[in-house]
Amino acid sequence: MTKRLSLERFPLHLGLGSRAVPQPEFTGMEWFADYVERNAADGREARLVSLYSFSESWTSWERHPLGDEAVICTAGEITLIQELPDGTTESVALRAGDYAINPRGVWHTADVAGRATALFITAGVGTEHRLR
Repeated sequence: MTKRLSLERFPLHLGLGSRAVPQPEFTGMEWFADYVERNAADGREARLVSLYSFSESWTSWERHPLGDEAVICTAGEITLIQELPDGTTESVALRAGDYAINPRGVWHTADVAGRATALFITAGVGTEHRLR
């Protein structure tokens, strides 16, 4: 049976064999550890699809060592900041309909002025965080 789910509340796991598996409701940063455990059998080829709205800049950096991340702005404006391997940073401002890619293993964060919503397609296994 098909049912309607909110992507902002219930992220979607894209797994091996072209499976699409709704995930339990997002509850905060601890949710990610459970996500990896739930979907470990799909390994590094799996993708997490999630949607988040922001009203303030991020307070942490993150990186995805097992794959690239696509960030698609769906509303407002969000500025992605990437810390490259040589220590320099690059920024790109996204408006609704724009997207950018956070390359595998590159630390990234975001600034938001006002309110913004973005869709993320992430290689979620192995994601790391550090304070900004």
